[in-house]
Amino acid sequence: GLNWLQVLYQFAAGLFIFLESLEFVEGGRLLVIPQDGSHWLSMLAVVEKLSEKGHEIVVLAPEVNWLLKESEHYTRKIYAVPYTQEELDRRFHLFERPFLERFVRLRARLNTTSTLFLSICTHLLYNKELIQYLEGSKFDAVFTDPMIPCGQIVAEYLSIPSVFFLRGIPCGLDYKALQCPNPPSYVPRLFTTNTDHMTFPQRVKNLLFSLLEIVLCDFVYAPYAKLASEFLQREITVTELLSHGSVWLMRFDFVIDYPRPLMPNIAIIGGINCAQKELSQVGKAFIFVVLMGLVSWAAPTWWRTVLAFLLACCPWTLAALSFTFAVC
Repeated sequence: GLNWLQVLYQFAAGLFIFLESLEFVEGGRLLVIPQDGSHWLSMLAVVEKLSEKGHEIVVLAPEVNWLLKESEHYTRKIYAVPYTQEELDRRFHLFERPFLERFVRLRARLNTTSTLFLSICTHLLYNKELIQYLEGSKFDAVFTDPMIPCGQIVAEYLSIPSVFFLRGIPCGLDYKALQCPNPPSYVPRLFTTNTDHMTFPQRVKNLLFSLLEIVLCDFVYAPYAKLASEFLQREITVTELLSHGSVWLMRFDFVIDYPRPLMPNIAIIGGINCAQKELSQVGKAFIFVVLMGLVSWAAPTWWRTVLAFLLACCPWTLAALSFTFAVC
């Protein structure tokens, strides 16, 4: 009896120390710097879920935008930009034109679009009142889409960790920043229509596209490197800037994307935009039957004999089991 009392005493003492060491879990303060358009629709689902978990969320949005509207799930802080809603709509009419016209005018439109996003970022960073607010708010992290690296510039300035949410960066800058192996002999480039099993001519084509990606990256992101260097008052490249991202939430899935090497701080969340739906009873019964088949295939001979006997003598028993599995 004494031994049990000692054990009980030690357990109670250990439990008390454990409970004393616990702190009340409090929601964090999250700064969200999104990209307008369809990118925001995917990010919004995460923001709403974080809000339901008790986190305090602030979303920065230009006063002229498409989808960055007010919500009960977050506080929206707006900042001025030098264009109107009509000008914003007009700059993106390219995507509503026929394919051939889009292709011919892509170069000019790309320049216009890049200038627009750079202007948005510049007006965010040099809004003194907004930056003072961010400095005094003591945010725990920045949640941003690194397609436009403005959010990471803010995270670097505030010296707080950043979480990236993206489908990918077309010119492969994301993998360069992550130092992921990305050999053109095996990893197909965007718009090449190549698979991960390429012939020699396809590998040459893939290599040429890799060289074009370098030119594209320099054209699109060199102005951000200059802006970041001026704002942070030290020389920094966009690759170095993005390499400081703490966690990368990447919206792709190896079911539809070719497998490739990844780093440990990458989380694959390709199914985040899929609607959740309960599996039907027929579907559950089908899975049960398939699993039974797999089990019987891998099971010893005596188990297969028993299963064959049950199927022959009392198939309704297995049917009832399948129905029970489906209901549960």
